[in-house]
Amino acid sequence: MDQSFTQTLFSPINTFVYGFLLGAVFLVMSLYSHWKTKREFKRYKLHLSDKLELDARQLQDSNKERTRLSQENEHMRLQVARLSERNDNKLQRELEIMARAEKHMLINAPGFAPAWELAKANALTQIQSEESGQSFPQKIFRKLMGTGGQGAVVALPADAASKSAEGSSSSSQPPAA
Repeated sequence: MDQSFTQTLFSPINTFVYGFLLGAVFLVMSLYSHWKTKREFKRYKLHLSDKLELDARQLQDSNKERTRLSQENEHMRLQVARLSERNDNKLQRELEIMARAEKHMLINAPGFAPAWELAKANALTQIQSEESGQSFPQKIFRKLMGTGGQGAVVALPADAASKSAEGSSSSSQPPAA
C-alpha cells in the first residue's frame, strides 16, 4: 500500500494538478499584490495632485501679494516725490543739505573750526548728562560762586530786563540803577 500510495501521489496527472494549484496560489498572491500596489499608486497620485494644487494656490497668493506690495511701493514712491515737491519740504531739504555741508566744512577747515566743533560736542555731552541727571548742573555753581574773579553774576528780574530793553532802544545811554 505504501508503494501504490506514492505511485498515485506522484503520477503525472497528479503532479500536473499539484503544479497547477501551486501556480494558482502564486497567481492569486501576485494579483492581490498588484491590486494593492495599484491602490497605493492611486493614493500617491491623489496626494501629488493635492500637493500641486496647494503649491499652485500658494504661488498665486504670493504673486498677488508681491503685485500688491509692488503697487503699494510705487504709490509710496510717487507720494514721497509729490510731497518733496512742496515748497516747505524743498526748503527744509535745502536747509538740511546746507547744514550738513557747513558741518563738513567746519570740521575739515584747518585752524579754529575743529577745536570749535570739539568744544561744541563736549558742551552738548555735558548738557545732556546734566539733563539726564548724571551730573550736578553747573549753572547753579556759577550763580552761587560767580564766574571766577569777575564777581558774582546777578540775574536781572524780568521787569528790570524789560526796562533795560526799553531804555536802550529809546536812547543809547545805560539805564540808571
